[in-house]
Amino acid sequence: MRGEPTVAAQRADVARIARLATRCRLVLLEMIHRAGSGHAGSSLSCADIVSVLKFDQLDRWPDRSAGDVFVLSKGHAAPAWYAALIVDGDLPAEEVGTLRALDSRLQGHPDRTRLGLVDVSTGALGQGLSVAVGRALARRLHGRDSTVYCLLGDGECQEGQVWEAFLYAGAHRVPGLVAIIDHNGSQSDGAVADILPLCPLPEKLRAFGWHVAEVDGHDHGELRDALRRRDRDGPSVIVAHTRKGHLGPDRVLLNGSHSDLPSAAEYAAAVDYLETLLEAHE
Repeated sequence: MRGEPTVAAQRADVARIARLATRCRLVLLEMIHRAGSGHAGSSLSCADIVSVLKFDQLDRWPDRSAGDVFVLSKGHAAPAWYAALIVDGDLPAEEVGTLRALDSRLQGHPDRTRLGLVDVSTGALGQGLSVAVGRALARRLHGRDSTVYCLLGDGECQEGQVWEAFLYAGAHRVPGLVAIIDHNGSQSDGAVADILPLCPLPEKLRAFGWHVAEVDGHDHGELRDALRRRDRDGPSVIVAHTRKGHLGPDRVLLNGSHSDLPSAAEYAAAVDYLETLLEAHE
């Protein structure tokens, strides 16, 4: 029987994820810069979450039908997933220039009919968790020991369908289901707290019967530990506190704007900053 990894091994894994997450930020920014459109802030806020899932947690190969499922409910953050696929070698690097192009596999929102590396087509906010509940139930009926991960935005959690899904999964103790809320405090029209506050979010989720963890959504170690400590017999949710436009510990792009595009100068400065971070990781 394999024992628990040593502290040194765990630190090495976290350092590896940090390097890959920085590379993902470089790729997703290049994609958005070359496309001239895209949600840089929303993609950057969840890049660390996506990186921990893609490079450490998701068991997707070789049998996709039996492996884990990833539902990117906040579909406008698709560049974060595409970047992770490119960094991991699942997509060719030259596709970085095809984001949002006509007939591209890399649409502005994930489209499983165009890209097989997308498990669920998303874009209309508020629907992803319901699909994730259904996929988790289907896996239980088929006797599959796999996990369905669903990444939601906090603004998206203002929608009623999200809470119906939370209520159902908690009441029926749906196993193999992990929701992660990218809690960056911002949505298209402003601050979440000003438009429709979610507080107290963890307490509400616990009242709905979910196992709840709160973490720093940019701390790869905290994210990793929370995912590994999830409830194996019922649904778990991780409230990941993040910053929209997060580039690194001391840098946010575009003051955390939801969908503004960096200018050529802002893009170049962001690339320089990320390349410096990458050198520090080596």
